[in-house]
Amino acid sequence: MNLTIHTTVLPHDDPDASVAFYRDALGFEVRSDVGQGTMRWITVGPAGQPDTSILLAPPAADPGVTEDERRVIAEMMAKGTYGWLLLATEDLDGTFEKVQATDAEVIQEPVEQPYGMRDCAFRDPAGNQIRIREVS
Repeated sequence: MNLTIHTTVLPHDDPDASVAFYRDALGFEVRSDVGQGTMRWITVGPAGQPDTSILLAPPAADPGVTEDERRVIAEMMAKGTYGWLLLATEDLDGTFEKVQATDAEVIQEPVEQPYGMRDCAFRDPAGNQIRIREVS
């Protein structure tokens, strides 16, 4: 088998704020934006990597999700425990400064972790944790 990661999904509850975060704070391209109002499916991804995308999707849109499940999802999103993403950069300090300058919510400033990696973390507008690790 020869598999690649094409798209991963993160929830959003404010499509305009999510677009602003991923486009302006992280520098991602907006590749598609379909739907209306809060029921929008937005595909973003890093410039120069057209085969890797993030689909920002409204979590309540799935007809198989019950009202109780929607409530739990909303609670988890509010706490920042529902979705997360790990990104990588060669310049962690520079990346941190650029993202922080957009008033993104900082969870953790750059730090050397006890398990040997240096990283930082932010929350996107939906509460998803975005961790950025330094790679050489």
